[in-house]
Formats: sequence, C-alpha cells, structure tokens
Amino acid sequence: MFSGLSAFPLTPMNEHGLDEAAFARLIELLVAANVDSIGVLGSTGNYAYLTMVERARVLRLAVEHAGNVPVIAGIGALRTRDVLTLAEDAQSAGADGVLLPPMSYQKLSADEVFGLYETVAHELSLPLCVYDNPGTTQFVFSDELHGQIAQLPNVASIKIPGVPGDAAEARSRVDRLRAQIPSRVTVGVSGDGLAANGLNAGCDAWYSVIGGVFPATALAITRAAQAGNAQEATRLSERLQPLWQLFSEYGGSLRVVAAAAELRGLVERPCLPLPLKALSGEGRHRLAELIDELELS
Repeated sequence: MFSGLSAFPLTPMNEHGLDEAAFARLIELLVAANVDSIGVLGSTGNYAYLTMVERARVLRLAVEHAGNVPVIAGIGALRTRDVLTLAEDAQSAGADGVLLPPMSYQKLSADEVFGLYETVAHELSLPLCVYDNPGTTQFVFSDELHGQIAQLPNVASIKIPGVPGDAAEARSRVDRLRAQIPSRVTVGVSGDGLAANGLNAGCDAWYSVIGGVFPATALAITRAAQAGNAQEATRLSERLQPLWQLFSEYGGSLRVVAAAAELRGLVERPCLPLPLKALSGEGRHRLAELIDELELS
C-alpha cells in the first residue's frame, strides 16, 4: 500500500457543504486508472477546513467507492484528542492506513511531535504514514527524529518533501534517511515536480497531488521509475515543467489542481472552501492550454 502511486484527490466543496457526487467521481476516476492507493483528507483534500463530521463522511464515501484500491486517511488535527478520534473513525470506516502530520498553531518541539506519534501509534490497529510537510505544518523533521518515530508500532511509511534536483544529492538524501529507519518502513516522496527524482533515488512511493486529477500522467512517471527506467521517468517529468512552474507561481499545487478539476468537468466551480480560490484569469487560461498541449489525463 505504501508504494507505487498514491493519488491524493481534492475534497470538492463550497460554502453550502461537500459535493459528495463530485468526490465520488474523483475516487472512481482513480480506481479506473488503477492507482496503487488513494490518499484522502490530506492537504489537497482540505482536511483542515472540514468539521469532524464532514471528515468522517468524506472517508466513508472514499472507502465505499474505492473498491479494492487501498484508502489512506488523513487524521491530522491540532489536538491529540481529536487525532485519536479521527484514527478511530478511520478504523471504523474500513480505511487501510492513516496519514498523520504534526499539525499545529503553536510551533511544536521535537519532543511534542514524538509524543504525538507515540500516543497515536500505540492506539492504532492500522499502519501509519508520517506526513513530513514543513510547508503547511512549519515543523522540520530531523532524520534522527524520523528514526525514533519509525521504531514505534504500526509506523509503516514516511512521506518526505521533494528531494534535491541533482540525482546524486537526491540518492544521498534518501540513503541518509534509510540509515535511520527500519527496513520495513517505506519512504515516499511528495512535491510533484521532484517526484521522478525521488523515485529514481530509491523512494518506494510517490504521494501525488496531480495523481488525484491526472492519474494516467502520474502513473506513467511512476511505472517508468519502478521499471528502472530513470531516463524515461525524468523525461516524462521534465515534459511537465510548465505545470510545475504554475505550481511555483501560484503558491503550491492546490489552486492549480482545483482549477484543473473544474476545467475537466470533474467538479463544479467553485470547489474550494473560502477564502481559498482556484486558479483564475491568465493562470487558468494557461492551465487550460497546458491540459491540451501536454495531453494530461
């Protein structure tokens, strides 16, 4: 489950509530594409903007429509109490694994972060993926802390930020982390523009934003890397450089993939919780052209 392509779909919504029909369509799109797993209620899934009740509903919809594709449920919350409730919801709903970031408002210490994972890991009956995303959590893991957390029961994967662009530096970065963690714990890369580098450097999984709306495109990169064809994986990723540039220009991937889902007719407009807004204006026009030019699917 914590290997190959893990596709992270949007949770489409507006100020009136969740768009359950659109969410189900997104899940079914990923199932039809044969992704390796589906990650719901991550950053792309806007978990931080949903109530506990809404999150439970999203998760149950995902499990209901995912068929035999494993579902990984995000359980991040400000309070450990709420994380434990979300973990129980995931277990009750039939999720196959959970994804936990050290979410905070007050900046957390390394001791506090370890305590979070220690508490949750001992309460779980599902495998857990550590979500290392300093861009949203403002917490930077050391490899040593990853190593300590990876020794806990039920910890099965670590989702790291994008690796360096240089192939040798990327391999060195992955190797340093692997030296700290048990062999049973997989390493997955995020940061879509550098995912091919991560896979070629030995990462087991790509936790992918574009996989949630363009699964075939993401799968082509993943399968090339898994087959040992690093050159082809790199070529396919470099071909998408105009898309990666849009991510950079507009503050990350969320606004871009939300607009892409709207342009593809997968969701209604608007599909993000205010004050967030999908790409508009010139950026949206460029994205529409890229979808056709790059044959994103």
